[in-house]
Amino acid sequence: MLRVRDDFLRAHLAIAALFCFLGFQYATWVSRLPTLKTDFELSDGRIGLLLMASGIGAAASFPLVATMMKRYGSQTLATVSAIVLGLVLAGFTLAPNFAVLLLVAALDGVAVGFLNVAMNAQGAALEVRFGRTAMSRLHATFSSGLGLAALLASGVNIVTTTLSAHFAIAAAVLALLLLLARTGMLADEPPSAPAAEQSGGQSNEQSDEQTAEQAGRAAEAAPPKRRGIPLPSRITIWMGVAMVFGTITEGAMNDWSALYLKNVVHASPQLAPLGIAVISVMMVVARLFADGWRTRFGDGRIVRVGSTVAGLGLALALLVGGVVPALIGFACVGLGIAAVTPCVYVAAARQGSDALALVAATGTTGLLAGPAVIGFVANATGLAWGMGVVAASALVVALCSTRIAWPALDKAPAAAAPDAVLHEA
Repeated sequence: MLRVRDDFLRAHLAIAALFCFLGFQYATWVSRLPTLKTDFELSDGRIGLLLMASGIGAAASFPLVATMMKRYGSQTLATVSAIVLGLVLAGFTLAPNFAVLLLVAALDGVAVGFLNVAMNAQGAALEVRFGRTAMSRLHATFSSGLGLAALLASGVNIVTTTLSAHFAIAAAVLALLLLLARTGMLADEPPSAPAAEQSGGQSNEQSDEQTAEQAGRAAEAAPPKRRGIPLPSRITIWMGVAMVFGTITEGAMNDWSALYLKNVVHASPQLAPLGIAVISVMMVVARLFADGWRTRFGDGRIVRVGSTVAGLGLALALLVGGVVPALIGFACVGLGIAAVTPCVYVAAARQGSDALALVAATGTTGLLAGPAVIGFVANATGLAWGMGVVAASALVVALCSTRIAWPALDKAPAAAAPDAVLHEA
């Protein structure tokens, strides 16, 4: 029992380091969007294009994720994509013009898409293998990474506005997180051995007969498949839509909160990055308690109530105006939207590895491409209206949650094999 507990804690800490890594890397460069905007003389529309390039890169990675996972496994894929994300920070520093900046953002999106699927596959396998809920706490470390990066950006801005100095410090932090992750990630194991290998005494003929019989039973139980890309179920589609709008809400707040505080409510340069910090702190707190809330109230109620609080809280803050109402509205978003992605990821993992991959793909699309849409809206009508779209997105999540068959979380995680989650996601 003690050995199992130690194994769980070691794996949990290592996978949490991956989630923290992604949050820290992402918030590191988006928190410096005001600096990039000034250095490259970018309009809100071009900022939107920059974020869209990251979303396009993520979308381009999705057809490759399943193949890469099956060939190399989630552990290797997570490691390689994390290394690329560390190098991306240097690319943002060294880009000579906006065209190269777009290419760097696209590469960032590809690596984010790979790491997002790999780390969530690791998280889902952790719950299945040890029979314990953990996904909300893992996503809390993602939010912790966002908050730490925002605080680092705010602190560095007090000393120097040099982008290269900030990103060099951030790269060192990322290297430490990757080393921590490598100490305990779940190993990618091969599929179960044939019956003859397991029994040790059966003949090849008996093994073939049993294998054929097992395959026949599996084929009868499995739903019919189409050739080519499998079509998602209706529940999976609703999960994907909820994930898209949930990550649009989360991602847009991270990308545009600093600019909203600076340009719309005229906060000081020192206060502007704190918008991300407020959101992240509230998300961390909510996610630390979310697993208990899920058991007590159910995933569906948590998602519905939380997304409603996020949408209405932000909408009221935009109507009132001012720095303090804005920070309160941002806190409502962080608190309300915190449990959406963990709940949807867990529900998708219980539907199988294909559903997990699709939901992870839509989540990355919303996280990276959604804020770009907000940029286009802001360029056409103003950033306040763009943030209004974010509030509306949170309310869409509440509507989608009514169409999802949420699992009961007072039981052990679903019966999907952890190795299948690791390999096939």
